[in-house]
Order: sequence, then structure tokens, then C-alpha cells
Amino acid sequence: MTTTRSPLASRLVVNALLGLMALYTLIPLWWLFVSATKGEGYLHQGSPLWFSHFDLGANLGRVFSFQGGVFSSWLANSALYSLVGATVSTLLSVMAGFALAKYRFRGRETIFNVILASVLIPAPLFALPLFLMLAELRLTDTYWAVLLPSFVSPFGVYLSRIYASASVPDELLEAARIDGAGEQRTFFRIALPVMAPALVTIFLFQFVSVWNNYLLPALMINDASKLPVTVGLVQWRSEFANGVPPMLSITGAFVSLVPLLIAFVALQRFWRSGLTAGAVK
Repeated sequence: MTTTRSPLASRLVVNALLGLMALYTLIPLWWLFVSATKGEGYLHQGSPLWFSHFDLGANLGRVFSFQGGVFSSWLANSALYSLVGATVSTLLSVMAGFALAKYRFRGRETIFNVILASVLIPAPLFALPLFLMLAELRLTDTYWAVLLPSFVSPFGVYLSRIYASASVPDELLEAARIDGAGEQRTFFRIALPVMAPALVTIFLFQFVSVWNNYLLPALMINDASKLPVTVGLVQWRSEFANGVPPMLSITGAFVSLVPLLIAFVALQRFWRSGLTAGAVK
């Protein structure tokens, strides 16, 4: 009896913990969605987790028209920083990870260990040194000040090496070389398609990381027209005392989440397999 009940009890405990974690994650999102639909002046009336005085259309109109429609510029800037940063970062990470996995050279493990150690360092610690470096280069308050740091992803290099080791057979690469393919063609035509799930996973994580980044753009950018949506919303939040309605920040935060939700749902088939490969390794 003990051997049959113990696994069942373990499953119940694990499922209960997972359910609590899901609620912990979903309740704030649900509150944000419900609050964004409430009419101006009705935010604190009724249940905080249910609809009342539905006026989502008017709220969206005010968000996109406030201060000359600057919210649209913030969304466009976030899209630019995230798409370009994630694309370049993914390509560089996959190239580095593939080289570390499939080529033998002196110092390979040392380089990988340094990259692995940098994964453990909190990203905000790099913000001030990056600001000082880019200030020396006179790149602060430009788009490059946010784009250049986003091109580097130690986690992407780590995941690429793990995935390349597990999913790209050495025999396949040798066969391509025997058929006359050079190293560049072998990588782009043979290895890259096999590593597609890892590419999507790295792109998605870097896209979310850049989209949600606040500290680095807040340090680098002074021009309001170049701000990403995260910094812009915090500026609105800090101006409540100057007459900026709280519903603008709440509705804007809800709108800023929509691209992330679409990306996760659309690419879930790829990033699931990419993460699983890394976990198994």
C-alpha cells in the first residue's frame, strides 16, 4: 500500500504547487486585463478581479492620443530594439555555440566557462559600465546605446552549445565536408536548419529580455521620442501628481504585453523543444 500511495501523494503535492505557481503568475495578468477595461474613475469600484463599467475602447483611445500619440512611438521603439537586438543576438549566439561545440581549439573550455559564469551575473550590474563605455564613444542618447548591448546573450551561447552538441551529429558535418561543402556552407546549409528550435528559443528569450529591459534604456536615453515602452510607462507613473491619469499606465501596460503573448503562443512549438533539449543535456 505504501508503494502505491506514495507516488500518488507526490503527484498531488507537485500538482498543487504547480497550481499555486500558475495562480501566482496569472492573477496579476488577469487584474491588469480587468483594470484596463474599467472606465475612467471606476478603477477602485467593485471587485478588483471582475469587470465593471466596461470602457476599454475609450481607454485605448486616450492611451494612443495622449501627449501627441507618444505611446505609439514607444511601442515602435520597443519593437525596433527587440526585433533587431534579438535577431543579431540569436545569430551571434548560434555561431559561437556551434563553434564551441564542434571545433577543437585551445582554450575552448575556458572560454565556455567564462561565458557560463557571465550567465550567473545579474544584468543590471553591467548597466553602469556599459553607460560609461558608450558615453566615451558618444553613443548615449542614440538607438545604438540600447541596440549594441542587446546583441550579446551569454545564455544564448550556452543554449546553442548544448543544443549543437546534442542535435548536430559529427557524421553529418563530415559528410558535408567530404561532398565539398566549405565551413560557411556547412554551417548555414546543414547545421543551422537542424538548430532551428534553439534559434527560436534564443530569439524569444532575447526578445522578451530586451522588450522588458528598463534600467539600461533609462540610463542611456534622454530623448522621449527614443524611449521604449517600459521607460515611457514609468515616466507616466511618476507624473500622477502632475495630472496624468492612472488608467493611462494601466491600459498602456496591458497593451505592451500583447506582442509578448502573441510571440509566445505563435512560437511555443519551437521553444518548447529547444528548452527540452537543453534540459535533457
